Amino acid sequence: MTAPLLLIEDTASLQLVYESVLRSVGHRVISASDAASGIALFRKERPRIVILDLVLPDRDGLDLMGEMLALRPETPVIVITANGSINKAVQAMRAGAHEFLVKPFDEQRFLNAVDNALVESGKALPGRASLPDPAAPGGFTGTSPAMQKIYARIRSVARSMATVFITGESGTGKEICAQAVHDLSNRAAGPFVPMNCAAIPAELLESEVFGHVKGSFTGAFADKLGAAAAADGGTLFLDEICELDLNLQTKFLRFLQTSTIQPVGATKPRKVNVRIVCATNRDPLEAVRRGQFREDLYYRLHVVPIHLPPLRDRGEDVVAIAEAALAAYSREEGRSFRGIDEDVKHLFKSLSWPGNVRQLLNAIRHIVVLNDGPTITRSMLPFELHHEAERVGSARGPGAGNAAPHVSLDGLIGRPMAEVERLVIEETIARHNGSVTKAARVLDISPSTIYRKIEAWRAADDT
Repeated sequence: MTAPLLLIEDTASLQLVYESVLRSVGHRVISASDAASGIALFRKERPRIVILDLVLPDRDGLDLMGEMLALRPETPVIVITANGSINKAVQAMRAGAHEFLVKPFDEQRFLNAVDNALVESGKALPGRASLPDPAAPGGFTGTSPAMQKIYARIRSVARSMATVFITGESGTGKEICAQAVHDLSNRAAGPFVPMNCAAIPAELLESEVFGHVKGSFTGAFADKLGAAAAADGGTLFLDEICELDLNLQTKFLRFLQTSTIQPVGATKPRKVNVRIVCATNRDPLEAVRRGQFREDLYYRLHVVPIHLPPLRDRGEDVVAIAEAALAAYSREEGRSFRGIDEDVKHLFKSLSWPGNVRQLLNAIRHIVVLNDGPTITRSMLPFELHHEAERVGSARGPGAGNAAPHVSLDGLIGRPMAEVERLVIEETIARHNGSVTKAARVLDISPSTIYRKIEAWRAADDT
């Protein structure tokens, strides 16, 4: 018999409601109303997951969770509480909770949390096989265990209307993840509208999100359809959501609660049907604690979290991504590259890749643009990879000593200034862990200038 789900909830009415919802979709549930009986059932039944109320009559829920995870650390624990304090959320997540739900929450969010916990732990959902589908959804490449969990979660959540909150370091593929969620959803035929909240000046952000009517402010020469209206019937992807202006966060919360928008200067609101996917490379709970992000907006958006692993935790995926990029860029540039030297493959797997997949792709494009194969060798690598290799001790051969690698400008001399500028900006971003803000500070230009250039380069690459 399949192991049950363990529910520990001291409020009798809520215990009955949760049991009914879980059993209605085929789960077997056992319940306890206090910590003592809960830990006894945990030891005896070895449940697939635990759903734990943090406020119990005989013991602190966090303390109980710690004992359970000490006994069976692989067990996903979903903690629930009526106390919406950020401190409780942080303590629970840092102590090993799989997910954190604040009462009141709706039935779909509850079931999504349970399904996600089961999928990510490799346990079968009712009536479904437990083996993961190895095919990477959307634009992802790689079959590492870390990414298989991500693929499973994307497939699990795609067909719901739940808001998806994607986190991860810069360059890990958050927009690719958002696009995959959209493409596998029932809204795939509708628009996918991405918007970078950090790339738009604060004074224009409301107009960009909600639109404006002609004459509503200086420079409003015509009606403008905002991103929310443009995404009607599809998905609105809000990248770098933690950079959203605090004043606009209030209006955005109202939009989420009512599904209505009111363009700047308009006298009447209008309904839109939009699914929200958002992303950030920051710690959203830390942003809430610092007063930079509204707590109520965080809980409204943080329904289904997806955390993308850094490239350094993806094992052989780094080689698969590099080989796929090499083939694509070689076709684009008319080069004759056919493979990657084994020594370079070993090096790629040993590097920390602070800029993640974006840094790797930039490095491969750099190599293809400045060389013509047939095999990528160490001598072709961008200079920052030589520096990184030296730092981790992988680049030194016999007799190499401590000499730093020679940085040559031969590949840049004679190239158009626009290409040199792009290489310098992209290399600087990669050196600073994918942070546009840090790169802008080093280059003594504004972040918005870099974002505009990146958008222009992407548009040119797509043509």
